[in-house]
Amino acid sequence: FGRGSRDLGIPTANIPLAGLSVGGHEELESGVYFGWAGVDIDEHGVRIGDPTTAQGGGGKIRGGNVWPMVMSIGWNPFYKNTVRSVEIHILHHFPRDFYGARMNLLVLGFIRPEYDYVDRESLIADIRTDIEVARRSLERESYQRLRGEQYLVQFEGGEHEQEVAR
Repeated sequence: FGRGSRDLGIPTANIPLAGLSVGGHEELESGVYFGWAGVDIDEHGVRIGDPTTAQGGGGKIRGGNVWPMVMSIGWNPFYKNTVRSVEIHILHHFPRDFYGARMNLLVLGFIRPEYDYVDRESLIADIRTDIEVARRSLERESYQRLRGEQYLVQFEGGEHEQEVAR
């Protein structure tokens, strides 16, 4: 959709709903969540590693960084979407887009249900509140410990990536 950065000034990584598998619970309630995002990029948005050259480990590569994230799952009624989508906003400023990067998510909590909005300003205000709720929540020691989960920085080879992108 690409509206996060262009229309709202809040960049998002958009993934197809088929690419979201959360502990076997693909049918998450529409709404806003928070957690950690492991991405195979550095702090500048440059890809780390290459799945075609991964050695051993069944095509897995380790590497990447973990950032706090806020995630919207839903229909985005303000934009009248006809398909359900997943949009992830990473709480870090990247100087470039990182299309094609691989991402692992650890969803830790629910912030609020999905709402419709009468104007863009109200939508942006709520997103900014969601970001602050996520940031404060993830500062808790119990959530900080989970930032180190190895799963977040272990990425499979390109096969799954291609399957999800179709």
